[in-house]
Amino acid sequence: MFKRRLGRSNLEVSAMGLGCWAIGGPWDWLEADGSKGPVGWGQVDDAESIRAIHYALDAGINFFDTAANYGCGHSERILSQAIAGRRDKVILATKFGYVVDEEKRVVTETEDVIPRIRQECEASLRHLKTDYIDLYQFHVNNYAPEKAVEVRDVLEALVEEGKIRWYGWSTDNPEGAQVFAQGQHCTAIQHWLNIGYDAPQMLVVCEEHDQASINRGPLGFGLLTGKYNGDSTFPDDDMRHSWDLRAEGPTRHRQRMEATRKMFADAGDARTPAQIALAWIWTRSGRTIPIPGFKTVAQVEENIQAMELGLLNNEQMKKIDEIFERAPVIS
Repeated sequence: MFKRRLGRSNLEVSAMGLGCWAIGGPWDWLEADGSKGPVGWGQVDDAESIRAIHYALDAGINFFDTAANYGCGHSERILSQAIAGRRDKVILATKFGYVVDEEKRVVTETEDVIPRIRQECEASLRHLKTDYIDLYQFHVNNYAPEKAVEVRDVLEALVEEGKIRWYGWSTDNPEGAQVFAQGQHCTAIQHWLNIGYDAPQMLVVCEEHDQASINRGPLGFGLLTGKYNGDSTFPDDDMRHSWDLRAEGPTRHRQRMEATRKMFADAGDARTPAQIALAWIWTRSGRTIPIPGFKTVAQVEENIQAMELGLLNNEQMKKIDEIFERAPVIS
C-alpha cells in the first residue's frame, strides 16, 4: 500500500483516504434568513457504504475523513459501524465548527465557535464510538485568522486531555493556515486541490510547517471523472442539482479532462480520468493525501487502482499543464 506521513505527526496513512461526505446522505444548510438548500449528495445505501469501507480496509486504506455536519451525524455513525472491531487499524479524521440539528437534518453557522468546541468533540466521540480522534479539524473555511489562535489553544488543551491526538484546519486561506500550523500539534491543512485547480500557496504553507496537505475536491465533485456530460442532471436533494453542466466552466473542465485522457491513451496508458486526476495530485507534492468521496464499492475500487498505477512523469505533468493552460511548476 502506497503510504505517506501525516504531516509532523508520527502517523503513517494510506496516500489516499476516503472522504465520507457523500455517505452522510441528504441534509440542508440553513441560512440566517430561514432559507435552506441541499448540501448532501442525495440518497445513500448504508449497507453499500459499509461494504465500500470494508473493501477499502481490506485493500489497505486506513485514513477516513468525515465531519459532524455530514448527514448531521449520519456519516460519523456509519463510519463507526464500518470500522467496528478495527478501530486500532484506522486513522479517524472528523471536523467541527457548525451547529448541527440531527433531528431536522439542518446545519447553521454560529458566532460561538470557541465555547462549543468541547461539546462538539464529545458528540463526535459518541457518534464514532471511540475514546479519541486522531485528527480533529476546524471546518470553518473563512474564519478570521486573528481569532484562530483561540481555536488552536482549545485544541491543544484537548490534545493534553487525550480527546484528540492531532488537529488541523480545513481552509483555503494561506494566512489562516499559517496561524494554525504554528501550533505544536497541528499536523494537517485540508484544502481544495485538483488537476483543474492548483493551490501553490497552500502547498508552500504545508511544506514550510511540515503539514500534510489533505485534498478536498480531488475529482471536482465528479466533474473530473468523465462520467458526466452537459445533459447530466442530479436529484433535488443533491447539492449539484442546480448546476448547469452546459456552462462554460464545467464544459471547459470536461474538454480538458478528455484531452488529458486521450493523451494518456495515445501513449498506451489506459488510466481513467479519475485515476489520472489522483496521480496528478500525488505527483504534485509528496505531502498530498487526496480524499475522494464515494457511494459505492466500484468507486472505491477504481480510486484504489490509481494508487497501484503510480505517479506521473515530468513529461506527463508538463503536458497536463499545457492542456490546462497554466504555467508549469518550478521546483
